[in-house]
Amino acid sequence: MYHARIMNAETIFLALPALVFSIILHEVAHGYAAYRLGDPTAKYSNRLTLNPLAHVDLFGSILLPLFLIIVHSPVLFGYAKPVPFNPGYFRNPKKGIMIVGAAGPLTNFALALISGLLFQAVAPFAEVVGRFLGYFCVTNVILGTFNLIPIPPLDGSRVMYGLLPDRWLQSYMQLERYGFIIVVVLLWGGALDRIIYPVAGLLLNLFMGGR
Repeated sequence: MYHARIMNAETIFLALPALVFSIILHEVAHGYAAYRLGDPTAKYSNRLTLNPLAHVDLFGSILLPLFLIIVHSPVLFGYAKPVPFNPGYFRNPKKGIMIVGAAGPLTNFALALISGLLFQAVAPFAEVVGRFLGYFCVTNVILGTFNLIPIPPLDGSRVMYGLLPDRWLQSYMQLERYGFIIVVVLLWGGALDRIIYPVAGLLLNLFMGGR
């Protein structure tokens, strides 16, 4: 799932490839983590590929963002198809769910660090490449930060699932039926911005050298 401020046409031209590639790697990371824990579901579902067609959700990846752009929404919001996994394959299902959930955001932060360092090295000499790396870093920081918010079905809820006492899990995961509505309301109300952007700002300052 991804959220960002609406951008102008020039910015979208550079940022859209960064967004697509970041989301794909995010989803593949979930599937690969599950695969390493013994679950072949993602592999058999052809979700360990970098082919965008395997990950695009018609509504979440195309129609919803396009609609938001057309109506001049203050936010751009979208998501890819979730990678399937089966905790029944895990030796420790609770820990496995937490690892799979954390794999996506951690991959985004690793990509942000790499692209941020490359940005610092390249930007003074290649403006277009530098701007793309900047967008790539920003996209991954926001994607990682946003998904760690512990509201089901965001990845942060899977991390929280691995940390909560067993007696609280059923009640906590019942929030998932309302999770999408909660996220949308908090986004439109600006509540999540107060969480995402201060954290993202600190990480971007660190990764991009304050530029």
